[in-house]
Amino acid sequence: MIDIAATFITFFAVVDPIGTVPVFIAVTSQFDEKVRRRIALLATLAAACILLFFVVAGELILTAMSIPLSAFQIAGGIVLFLFALTMIFGESKPDEEIRLVKCHHETAIFPLAVPSIASPGAMLAAVLLTENARFSLIEQALTFLLLLSVLFVAYLLMLMSGAINKLIGRSGASVVSRVMGLILASVAMTNLLAGVTLYFGLQ
Repeated sequence: MIDIAATFITFFAVVDPIGTVPVFIAVTSQFDEKVRRRIALLATLAAACILLFFVVAGELILTAMSIPLSAFQIAGGIVLFLFALTMIFGESKPDEEIRLVKCHHETAIFPLAVPSIASPGAMLAAVLLTENARFSLIEQALTFLLLLSVLFVAYLLMLMSGAINKLIGRSGASVVSRVMGLILASVAMTNLLAGVTLYFGLQ
């Protein structure tokens, strides 16, 4: 059976709902409240569809390309670790993605849905945590439900973005993002070590 708490925390770290709040505020600052709610819903639904694609087809694509899952775990662990390092030492998620909004004037789909909510880390985690060889269909469905619960948290936080921004500010969101980066680094190393163990265990 999957570890529900660990799975939820992993998805919470890679999606980082709190870090999405400043991004949402920046991308919707010119809209009224009704439109902001619609954008929050659209961004959440788009992110859910993208991550569902990786849950359903991610491993199939790897199989079609003859890439063993152990290799993907190793590569995914490395990428997740590098992604975590950028969260810890580089620009925080809010700072980096707000800069994207200012540069490109994009809609809620970019950078709000991708890569703020459906981040590269979330895509990798969706594949790694629904591995067909390790998890049954019921367990994979439960994992996706946990992912949806994190997306729902992100949606609620976007709806409450004004109050949250007044409470913690951009600096507070930056601190949370860096703490999530540290947790994600630990998750990445766990995946990396599991991939190495699996790969050499098959030799």
